Amino acid sequence: MPAFLDTVGSIGLVTPTGINDNPRILSPFAVTDMSDYLLLLVGAILVNNFVLVQFLGLCPFMGTSKKLETATGLALSTTFVLTVSSVLAYAVHVLMLKPLQLEYLNTLTFILVIAVTVQFTEMVLHKTSPALYRVLGIYLPLITTNCIVLGVALLNVRTENPTFIKALLTGLGSGLGFALVLVLFAGMRERINVADVPHPFRGSAIALVTAGLMSLSFMGFAGLIKF
Repeated sequence: MPAFLDTVGSIGLVTPTGINDNPRILSPFAVTDMSDYLLLLVGAILVNNFVLVQFLGLCPFMGTSKKLETATGLALSTTFVLTVSSVLAYAVHVLMLKPLQLEYLNTLTFILVIAVTVQFTEMVLHKTSPALYRVLGIYLPLITTNCIVLGVALLNVRTENPTFIKALLTGLGSGLGFALVLVLFAGMRERINVADVPHPFRGSAIALVTAGLMSLSFMGFAGLIKF
């Protein structure tokens, strides 16, 4: 029993006070230093944006940003998948893989967790918004292969002093960062489509130039947080 409490305590839910004492139950959202969590969230959204700074998830970023409505739907879906899969993957790692010394199965297990989360999201969208489900098309199940989702899950277990709160905020922040740049980029592409663009730069060329300029602008946020 103490070994189980130690395992659960590692995700910030239970901390044993002694062998003969009852465990002290802690809230998973008990904050010791709110500024650290705020910096983690801001860093995932702006400073270390996975699309424009880490250059992950470029396929859906370029493929679904032609229309603002489609980009908004995918942004919300990806944010939900990132947040839920980050928490579930971290819990599976701490409660199952680590105690059984099966850390080498992290990547395979996380892909399975992500696939289940995406399938659940797809079912919800199909029931609640059939129009958006049809518009997203193949890009919705392709969230499973979005390298941001798997990258965040692996980052959560490889970071220094991993905790449940850090995994939650990293997943939420990376999802919000992806949603932010995708919606902004989609809005700019809609404006560019009606603009007088020189013929050699029309289509994908001007989109890549715009994405590059956005990346340069987001790199300006690097001075917000000192590591």
